[in-house]
Amino acid sequence: MAELQSVRRDPTSISVRESYATVLRSRIRAQLTYRSSFWINAVNSFFTGALEFVEIYVLLTNTPTLGGMTFGQATLVFGLANLGFSLADLIFGQTDQIPRYIREGKLEAFLVRPMPVLAQMITSDFQLRRVGRALLGLLVAIAMVFWLDLDLSAQNIYLLITTPIYGAAIYAALFVLAGGIQFWIIDGSEFTNAFVYGGSYAGHLPGSVLLAPLRVLFTFVFPVTVTAYLPCLLILGLDGPTFLPAWLGWFAPVFAVWSWLLAYLIWRLGVRHYTGAGG
Repeated sequence: MAELQSVRRDPTSISVRESYATVLRSRIRAQLTYRSSFWINAVNSFFTGALEFVEIYVLLTNTPTLGGMTFGQATLVFGLANLGFSLADLIFGQTDQIPRYIREGKLEAFLVRPMPVLAQMITSDFQLRRVGRALLGLLVAIAMVFWLDLDLSAQNIYLLITTPIYGAAIYAALFVLAGGIQFWIIDGSEFTNAFVYGGSYAGHLPGSVLLAPLRVLFTFVFPVTVTAYLPCLLILGLDGPTFLPAWLGWFAPVFAVWSWLLAYLIWRLGVRHYTGAGG
């Protein structure tokens, strides 16, 4: 039966999934064609993340703790948050280019194709070089597991594996949400930088250093503290500060779903609001 179906299938037809895979492979192949350029950009991405870590290093070499966490504990938060953000940036980072797509008329081309606009945008300019930053986050997180001599119980292994995944989902939702808002503002790339990268900065630090209103904002509205800090409280066996009890770390999947519901709503409203740049 399967052979019969394969015979009946039009050899020139291609599924949507195959078309996306083909586009992605072509993007990756094009970037790897110029290997020197690719590796220079990947190393540059790695050290961009390293510079962010230097800030935490400088802070913790001048004070014994940061938000109640030692150097190793705060670095574990940084590593897991950085890994989650880098994975989201790798896949959804193109959404900050919406103003350029509008100016160049590319967005209209996306809209007339019978495929989701967001999916086309993700695959249109996939930047593999961003994997360098993700590698930094992974190395830092692994190093801190041994530095802190963590108990590798089933609970901690689960949290160490799932935290970057849910973190990537939450940061990806922030990219999409910021992209959707740009349909209402002019040249909003700076807004995306402030919203997404500013939010990731809050997620890379222990949530206890934030003022109480900001803890609520960055947990229950834009849940960046769930991308690393709250799960780390569970891993390290620490109590959370006011408004951030450690048990909230178990609800990372719920916060990820909430983030995507909010992002989907804003993105959908933004696409429907867009009527063309007039060019």
